[in-house]
Amino acid sequence: MPEEAKQPDLEAGSPFEIRVDLGRHVPESEVRSALATGEMGFVHSFTTGSALDGPGIRVVAWLAGCQFRCLYCHNPDTWTMTNGIPVTLNRAQEQLRKYRHGLKVMKGGLTISGGEPLLQTAFSRRVLGAAKKLGLHTCIETSGFLGARATDEYLENLDMVIMDLKSGDPETYRRVTSQELAPTLRFAERLAAMNKPMWIRFTLVPGLTDDPANVETVAKFVAPLKNVEWVEVLPFHQLGAFKWKALGMNYTLENTPPAPPELVARVIGQFREAGCNAR
Repeated sequence: MPEEAKQPDLEAGSPFEIRVDLGRHVPESEVRSALATGEMGFVHSFTTGSALDGPGIRVVAWLAGCQFRCLYCHNPDTWTMTNGIPVTLNRAQEQLRKYRHGLKVMKGGLTISGGEPLLQTAFSRRVLGAAKKLGLHTCIETSGFLGARATDEYLENLDMVIMDLKSGDPETYRRVTSQELAPTLRFAERLAAMNKPMWIRFTLVPGLTDDPANVETVAKFVAPLKNVEWVEVLPFHQLGAFKWKALGMNYTLENTPPAPPELVARVIGQFREAGCNAR
């Protein structure tokens, strides 16, 4: 692998920054080794100052690689692992050390998002372990689809999980993501049995995930999970549409409007009526 001094800057002004082919030069043998050992990972970017991705003010490490193909994804350049910057574990640890004091003061920590953190299980586990040694609160944002890859040792390094529950109806879920719903539900139930703190995120897309029956199914699943601190309803937006166009990809939601306030209020109301803390 080339010297890291020659690598692009890890910090991005925004997670919406397009990054492609930054790891294409890494031999396939090194990619396989990295996935097995966690000595290296593929990182889209680090962003700082997030107040949305867990408690307090946080650093977010956006990993590259995702097996989902969500129709509304605002970071499709993270789908391919080798679009990301090849980063050694040491470099990732150095990045965290830069922020540890400020993060502690602001009662924040590290969130690993993506992409899908559990696609790079060995690397994300070791980065989370390094963060815990620095005394930082740790979190991942995940679809939960690969939850079976998260060993008990992996989960010991996690203070919280943000899980994207994209639909309660299996057919709608498959249409939205191209994957199956059942593994996500199993992982959520496993986290509940461990009493691992969790936030649930539900992306509200008019004409796609907004059906009252679909929302009710999600709400009825989540409400009994006592470890769920919040259900966050995320209104669909078009902020990532430019990436699809720039990458030459077919964006099928181009004419889908943002979720209006009255629809957002209705869905939050459904979650609250089911007994969830929703916002």
